[in-house]
Amino acid sequence: MKSSHITIKDIAKILGISASTVSRALKDHPDISEETRNLVKVFAEKVNYRPNALALSLRKQKTNTLGLIIPEIVHHFFSSVISGMEDVAYGEGYHVMICQSNENYLREVTNIQALMDLRVDGLLVSMSKTTKDFTHFRNVIDDGTPIVFFDRICDQIESDRVIFDDFEGARIATTHLIDTGAKNILHLSASRHLLIGKNRYLGYCQALRNNNIEVNEDLVLKCDTREEVYSMRQHILALAPHIDGLFAVNDSTAIAAMQILQENGFKVPEQISVVGFGDGPNATITTPTLTTVEQKGYEMGREAVRLLIQRLENPNALINYQTKIITPTLQKRNSTK
Repeated sequence: MKSSHITIKDIAKILGISASTVSRALKDHPDISEETRNLVKVFAEKVNYRPNALALSLRKQKTNTLGLIIPEIVHHFFSSVISGMEDVAYGEGYHVMICQSNENYLREVTNIQALMDLRVDGLLVSMSKTTKDFTHFRNVIDDGTPIVFFDRICDQIESDRVIFDDFEGARIATTHLIDTGAKNILHLSASRHLLIGKNRYLGYCQALRNNNIEVNEDLVLKCDTREEVYSMRQHILALAPHIDGLFAVNDSTAIAAMQILQENGFKVPEQISVVGFGDGPNATITTPTLTTVEQKGYEMGREAVRLLIQRLENPNALINYQTKIITPTLQKRNSTK
C-alpha cells in the first residue's frame, strides 16, 4: 500500500497553526518568530516532510528535469553517454530521466509523451533504428520544448545536435585496413536511412576511392547486430575466402564476425584484418584485441547536456542552432596487421 506524504496542511493541523505560517516558517520568513520557525522545522524533519516537487515545478514553470531517450542502455556507448550527461546535469542542478526505445518507433513515441506529461524542461534524443516518421519530434518543438539530438540525429528537424564524425571515423578505419595491405574489404553496415549508417558507408567508400580501389557493393552487407551476423553466417563465410579485410559498423558486429571467421579456420589478422567502431570494454578482451574507432560517448553526453541547458537558461536569446562534432580516434590493436 502506497504511503501518504505529509503536507504543510497536515503539519499546520498537528501544531495548531495556520498553513501559511508553516510555509513561511520553512522559508525563514522574518515575520515568523524564531521559536515558531524552530518548532516547525524540527517537526518537519521528524515527520520527514518533503516539498511537493510537482507542485513547485508547476508554480515555477520549470522542473529542472531533462528527459533522455536512447535506443538501448546495455550498449557501452550509451552508458558512457549517460554518464557524461548526468555529470554535467548534476553539476548544473538538473536531473536526468531516462527512457529506452528498444529500437522501437512506437515505444519512442510513447516515451516522449510520458516525458512531456511529466513536464521535463527539455529532451535529449538518439533515434531508434525504426523511426521514419518524425511527427512526435515536431510536436515537442511546436510545444516550445527544446530537443538536442545526439549520435542518431533527425536531419529533418531543426535543432541543436551533437554528432560523431562517422564519415571520418569510417574513412580512417578503412584506410588503416588498406595500409595493412587489404584490398577486398567487407563492410558490415547499418541501415542507410540512419545518418550514422549512411555516413559510415560513405567514409568506407571514400577510403577505397582515395586508394584507387573500386567499391564492390557485393562486399557491403546490412548487418549491424550480433544476431544479424549469426543469421548471415553462411553468407559471410562464403565471402571469407575472397576478402582480406573487414570493417564493421560497431564493435559487437565486428567481434561476432571475427569469432565466426576464427571458428571456421580463418586467421585474424594473418588472413583477414578486422576493424570495429565504438571502443567498448569488449574490444580489449577479445582474442585478438580489436582495432576500433573510439567513439567518445562520455564527451558526447557532456556536450549534449551543455547545449540543452544553454538553451533552457537563455529562453529568450537568439541562439543559432549548433552542431557539435566529436572527432574520431583509431585505437590500433591486434586484430589488424
